[in-house]
Amino acid sequence: MKTTDEVWMRRALSLAEQGRGSTSPNPLVGAVLVRDGEVVGEGYHERAGGPHAEIRALAAAGEKARGATLYVTLEPCCHHGLTPPCTQAILAAGVRRVVAATIDPNALVNGKGIATLRAAGLEVEVGLLADEAREQNRIYFHWITSGTPYVVLKWAMSADGKVATVEGDSRYLSGEEALREVHRLRSTLDAVLVGSQTVRTDDPLLTVRLVPGRQPRRVVLASRVDLPEEARLFKAPGETIVVGALPLDEERAERLRRFGADVVGVPAFEGWVDLPSLLKLLGSRRITSLLVEGGPTVLGSFLDQGIFDELHVVVAPLLLGGRGAPSPVAGKGVRRLEEAFRLGAPEIRILGKDIWLTWRRKG
Repeated sequence: MKTTDEVWMRRALSLAEQGRGSTSPNPLVGAVLVRDGEVVGEGYHERAGGPHAEIRALAAAGEKARGATLYVTLEPCCHHGLTPPCTQAILAAGVRRVVAATIDPNALVNGKGIATLRAAGLEVEVGLLADEAREQNRIYFHWITSGTPYVVLKWAMSADGKVATVEGDSRYLSGEEALREVHRLRSTLDAVLVGSQTVRTDDPLLTVRLVPGRQPRRVVLASRVDLPEEARLFKAPGETIVVGALPLDEERAERLRRFGADVVGVPAFEGWVDLPSLLKLLGSRRITSLLVEGGPTVLGSFLDQGIFDELHVVVAPLLLGGRGAPSPVAGKGVRRLEEAFRLGAPEIRILGKDIWLTWRRKG
């Protein structure tokens, strides 16, 4: 049987989810104020720079917050950022008890918010539905503790494991519902990445079009910064970051900058962009999550180095065949089965006629 506290915390988690795709680099947070068994105020963090969940809940409650219990999915902040500390507002409102799902790993908080409230005499409990809260904020927790984006790999393939025909025809392997889900996924993550070969052969926009939502930043790995000037992504709304291997060809880099690209260089590894250096660069730019859409060479590079946190595979009801038809992942691969990545059981969804498989790495 669920406890009363659990019921309200699940409500707070549900509220927090409404901010997905708009709070980065901040976490998802929901808050519910309850007094005498009734909700007197609730809120969630809607966007970075906007009021925090606790502030919205307190504003909704007004004087009814006095003596209430606050259920919040993440430890209240105690520092000045873009907004004042939530702990001060909680104390000023006369809240009697605070139930927080989990500690905020941000070094500016990390237990200090809880300590502030307890020092002021409030009853504070931490840990209710902590696993669910950490899972909800897995992207934020990863970025704030590692300084690098949470990496999501994604590809679509035929039922026999091909991403294109023997003549390279690859556009829209999957159906409309799966395509819409790809756009929804893009809208929830900070950036989407492809390699220069994908830009040259597929000329993608890498934008969100089939669903409402924000536009992710576009990242193109181009070790020699040799992209075609007529590429559509240079004309699409939003930011395009072209990452080359040092030393950059400054003439080529300046040419792409004239087309609106942000061209940066990172150290080289075996003649290509060094992926750990790339992730540090993106993380320093407050990119908390990265969707890697390929192609095979880029996906193979990430898998060869074990750089991924989540994997999405769309399987279309097609049989392409052909010895020369490409598979989704190239790279060096593994020599023996015991070296393979063991993913465990996937989450399985049916979208139209397509199968969408999702795996999350643990640890």
